[in-house]
Amino acid sequence: MRLDKFLWCVRYFKTRSNASEAVKKNRVKVNGEVAKSSREVGPSDIITVRKDQIDYSFEILQLPKSRMGAKLVSLHIVDRTPQEELAKLELRKLSQDYYREKGEGRPTKKDRRDLDEFITGDEEQEET
Repeated sequence: MRLDKFLWCVRYFKTRSNASEAVKKNRVKVNGEVAKSSREVGPSDIITVRKDQIDYSFEILQLPKSRMGAKLVSLHIVDRTPQEELAKLELRKLSQDYYREKGEGRPTKKDRRDLDEFITGDEEQEET
């Protein structure tokens, strides 16, 4: 099966053209090598996809016949994404929730310090 078609079938991209575009921009690697959209993939191939600044990695178990529901994806691939990458994803989600309400203006110095403390996880003790 073609690489772009496979990425679309296992729901990593919403459309096949999005998958093809990501491959053209060298964001997809097969077994550690940059690949073209027409590259044939098969079972036991390890694919790495850079999407939204996160490197997802998975191994192909079997090839699907066509695009499938999200619940069936685990029958065809095994996720091998490192925990560090998943932690980055969680941090991005949390930082997006921090956005200010419309009309509140730019953040104050205290707001910025609170956000920096939250992101780095450092709890600095204030000296009196």
